[in-house]
Amino acid sequence: MKIKGSKILITGGSKGLGKATAKMLADEGAQVIITARNEKELKQTADELGIDYIVADVSNEEDVKRIYQVIQEKWGGLDVLINNAGLARGHASIDQVALADYQYVFGVNVFGAAMMAKYAAQIFMKQKSGNIVNIASTAALNGYKGGSIYSASKFALRSMTQSWQAELRPYNVRVFGVNPTYVPTAFGTVDGKEKPLEANKVAPDDIAHAIVSALKIDNRAFIPELTVWATNPW
Repeated sequence: MKIKGSKILITGGSKGLGKATAKMLADEGAQVIITARNEKELKQTADELGIDYIVADVSNEEDVKRIYQVIQEKWGGLDVLINNAGLARGHASIDQVALADYQYVFGVNVFGAAMMAKYAAQIFMKQKSGNIVNIASTAALNGYKGGSIYSASKFALRSMTQSWQAELRPYNVRVFGVNPTYVPTAFGTVDGKEKPLEANKVAPDDIAHAIVSALKIDNRAFIPELTVWATNPW
């Protein structure tokens, strides 16, 4: 697809991978709207990048509907949804996990992504074109000790990605799954502050580059799943 002039919606866009991707796409001439729950951080990023924003919680379906109402009023259509919003809570073993933690994490990582995709798909199916990019994780490929909640949520997102591919390909809609390895960001921090980048770890720009490169492939083709590893993280 052509990035310049395309209409792109990014959830979890105030910092980290979402911010880096929004910047790269905006720099290439895309029209970008970012969403997140923290209005102060969201506005700061939008002002910095010269893009639009919508304060919203993707785990709330009424907020999701409002996002798409704004999109329709502003653009009258959409070319790309990037499902980037995600969170984690705790690393409890199976004998200690709490139902509330499952509900909290799945509310954003699974149910939020699904509702965002639902309303994007309605637009894309009518247009007979569109792109959904789901940001999962290498935790969607292998479980790990203490990872019951987070890893399960990303396995679920990976499964949904494959299901949506089967459903939407007849409408010329591409669905990409992206699995980043560990990236130093604010993800998982108590204070919400960005972690410093590390020379031997993947950076947000690396993931953004992978997303943008995948989108740039001609619309007749797509990459079902893309995993990004650090070359030598040790």
